[in-house]
Amino acid sequence: MHIYRYLIAAGCLALLSTFAATSQGATIYKYRNADGIITFTDQPTRGAQVLHYGDRYVEKLDTRVRIDIRKHGDHEALVLVNDLHAPVEVELTLKDTRNVAPLPSKRIHGVVDARSSTVLVELKPQHPGKLHYRHRLRFALSDPSLKADDFHYPLPWASGQFKVSQGPGGKFSHQDEKGRHAVDIAMPVGTPVVAARDGIVVSLDQKQREGNGSKAGNYVRILHDDGTMSVYLHLKQNGVLVSEGQKVKAGDMIAHSGNTGSSTGAHLHFVVQKNVGMKVVSVPFKFAIPGSIARAPKVGEWLGNVDVAKN
Repeated sequence: MHIYRYLIAAGCLALLSTFAATSQGATIYKYRNADGIITFTDQPTRGAQVLHYGDRYVEKLDTRVRIDIRKHGDHEALVLVNDLHAPVEVELTLKDTRNVAPLPSKRIHGVVDARSSTVLVELKPQHPGKLHYRHRLRFALSDPSLKADDFHYPLPWASGQFKVSQGPGGKFSHQDEKGRHAVDIAMPVGTPVVAARDGIVVSLDQKQREGNGSKAGNYVRILHDDGTMSVYLHLKQNGVLVSEGQKVKAGDMIAHSGNTGSSTGAHLHFVVQKNVGMKVVSVPFKFAIPGSIARAPKVGEWLGNVDVAKN
């Protein structure tokens, strides 16, 4: 039996499913020159296309965090099964109970460990006969009691100098609590993406092809020791190089950038998130920029070295 840590504060509830960001930030143009080389620039060029971004995505985790009902005679145990490589905050609510022996509470709220199976409540009939009840489960990734470190993130790509096409609180997106502090970096498909911090891979998708699938396409989510999570979006189809449960170090190559989802221009969407009151929200972060003071990325600035990113 894994330890089940009860929490008292109710908080505001939300099922972990999406974080939104759509449309475009600073104007970046993409065009193919006479030699067939794709170029990204902030200068209008004849025949160039304006890049647009869509960063909303859905993590299909409902079957990974679930309630299993296990019967023992006339008793029923509601067991929280967490198949993910991350702790989850859960709230189980019982409704419309009939012939159920009195319970201390019909609301069970706490944090369960990664890769665990935990009995949340055991029900027994108050009188001979069948139990009747309905249950509802809400959950959110990570332990909200952990305090986020003041960590300065190395740039999440291996090489190359690229422009911040949309920064925190962008004009067209990055305005809600789930993506407010995200950053978009315009870069060619196939640019090596690296982990910006040590952690464990919690979830990913690499099956979506360009111009198809969920809004943000393929992604990798990494959980860090302080409970924060970094997420890398719009990755290349079959371009993810890590697996769920894998431990990574900062600088390890995890994927190739892409143009999957609703994006019409190749870019990397990077965001740091934390569970706050059963909501996964974006949090401010700073890039550790070589030769400069660590700072939040700003729209329009070029980051990285001058080497051309290798595909």
